[in-house]
Amino acid sequence: MTTEEISASCGSDIPEDLAIKDDIPIESPQNQRDSDDLSMDPSDIIKALEVVERDSVAIAENFASLFSSLRSSLSEASSSSVEHMQCFNDVVGRLQESVLDASTKGNRYINSCLRLNEELKGMESLAMQIKFLRKNVDALDLAVNRAVRF
Repeated sequence: MTTEEISASCGSDIPEDLAIKDDIPIESPQNQRDSDDLSMDPSDIIKALEVVERDSVAIAENFASLFSSLRSSLSEASSSSVEHMQCFNDVVGRLQESVLDASTKGNRYINSCLRLNEELKGMESLAMQIKFLRKNVDALDLAVNRAVRF
């Protein structure tokens, strides 16, 4: 891996004196014995630790920003859901009141129709009586007219 590849993957600039040289083997369990032969200057180690620390702080800040953003998004989604549930509850309550009111008015209308129907049943016999009276009045009128002409 070259210095440019490492810089690109880590997102930070590595000082030239700390850069991995292509001709120096990378630390691995197989070549740890070879690393004993390579000794680094303490100032180079401190510089490398400073770079690692800066990168760690940047990563920590990115995580903090990410978690803050996620917390904000979750809070917004939760409050939106709560508001929607409250709105839904209000709508259902009003709908329930409207249905109950319509049902009550419908029952009153049906009862009024039934009472009117019962009252109109009595009107049929009254209508028959009126027709009978009308026939009698007409017959009486005809009889009077005949009696007066003679």
